[in-house]
Amino acid sequence: MVQAERISEYLKQLTPLARSNLLSELERLEVCGLEIPGAAAVVQALRAEFRKAGQPSKGPSNPSKHFFAPIEPLLVDADPDHANPGRISRGSLSPVWEWISHDLLPTMARDYAAQLKELIASDKKRELQQAVATFQTKVVKSLENTLAAPENAAQIRGKLATFTASQCVFNDLIKIVCVLRARDALAKFEKGLPDKISKFDDGRVAAMTSLLDEFGKTNKEALPFALTLIANRLRTPWELIRLATRASPSKGARDIAATPYAITVSMVLDRLEDKKLALRFALRNNRVLVAKQLLTEIYDTEYALQVRIDQLEQSDWGARLRRLMDAIAALVEAEVSRFPPDVGHVLGSRSLKSHQSLAGRLTYLAWKGRDAMHGGATFCKKLIGQT
Repeated sequence: MVQAERISEYLKQLTPLARSNLLSELERLEVCGLEIPGAAAVVQALRAEFRKAGQPSKGPSNPSKHFFAPIEPLLVDADPDHANPGRISRGSLSPVWEWISHDLLPTMARDYAAQLKELIASDKKRELQQAVATFQTKVVKSLENTLAAPENAAQIRGKLATFTASQCVFNDLIKIVCVLRARDALAKFEKGLPDKISKFDDGRVAAMTSLLDEFGKTNKEALPFALTLIANRLRTPWELIRLATRASPSKGARDIAATPYAITVSMVLDRLEDKKLALRFALRNNRVLVAKQLLTEIYDTEYALQVRIDQLEQSDWGARLRRLMDAIAALVEAEVSRFPPDVGHVLGSRSLKSHQSLAGRLTYLAWKGRDAMHGGATFCKKLIGQT
């Protein structure tokens, strides 16, 4: 009880903004799997406060929520301190918004917030959308001018450090500028996508490739975000690599790396990285069933990469996959070793690796056969085109 009272007294000394930023930081570190003694009690107190005040414990307030709306489908609750092409850490929004409001365009931000408050109250949706778009454009232009001078980057990093300890929020800021600049094109691209892609077969891959090719003609920098919009609709996100493997004359890692959508392989590895963090968090909180599901998805993705890409082990992708799987194996081993050998553990079961079953081996043969046929057809087309 004494500890709870001391925490309460400490939090009262902070401003609402400081408490909000503190909560965002602690939640960010929690996602990263970092343990801070006593942090759980602080997070619990802050979340209770925001719920009591009718505010969400996570996510930006109304003005920033509308401002960041085009980014919403691209957000990920993951460690912002590792590369994530095509996605933006949710934890970066709060510090970026605070920096925009307090340093970049403080007067315009206050006017924008006041205008939105009035428009929301009067339910003027069309005017609200116009006000949001206008402010987004002002922020993008201001940032483009500010970032044009290389020496300003260090200054911006320093300002952002006032609101977060993460070193990678600056990178997310660059991504946010890119998304807001291409927001209309991305919205149009998303409109042309199906709600769900349950089967990413050759016909669907060809259709998506056509859409991406057209989008990339005028929005090349925003292509990773368009790829994320597709990945979000796939039943199994690792299938995104088919955009690269289908365009390659062979299944070799070197040929695949030369295709226009080779980045999809790195994006799938990014998702594996996120699953590794989620697995660590689940194990730390004794959520064994969640960990089991995550581990099954991890093994399936590892297997798909190994089957779909030849000479993977000799590539940078293969080296990264090996490091990831070694780290995941260490997590699982540490968990399983807590139990006597004769007891066993659900995470040590061979059944988690579905590809080792008869159905899995048949799937492997089907994949190899189909990919071989496709590779031959692609080679023949190129040969005919050269003659």
